[in-house]
Amino acid sequence: MINRLNPSTVRPVTGPFERIYSHGSRVENPDLIVLLSGQIGVSLSGEVLETFEAQCLQAMAHVEALLAGSGLNIQDILRVTYYVTDPSYLDALVGLRRRRWGSDEPPAVTTLVVQALAATELLVEIEVTAGR
Repeated sequence: MINRLNPSTVRPVTGPFERIYSHGSRVENPDLIVLLSGQIGVSLSGEVLETFEAQCLQAMAHVEALLAGSGLNIQDILRVTYYVTDPSYLDALVGLRRRRWGSDEPPAVTTLVVQALAATELLVEIEVTAGR
């Protein structure tokens, strides 16, 4: 069983982060834990997509496919780390997260703005831990 950690003794999650962020996730006696490497916005044919939004949606699709291959889905995500290369992408990231992965029980989340990813044309990378 997954419990999201948002106790009243910690600042409440409000505004645009309400359905996309929890302070933590707790799993007691997990049956399965899956750790995904960072997923990027590269198509199945190897094409790096041009825009931040396209790259982010493709990376999310990769995460969803990897979870499905393990018998999990986005509700089983315990923790997500987003790496973006420009702070100007943060509003778009919040919007994409709300539309695609918004939940009444969101995972723990960390978002980092980094100077660069493994290739200069990459704009976002998404790393996930999931389980049940």
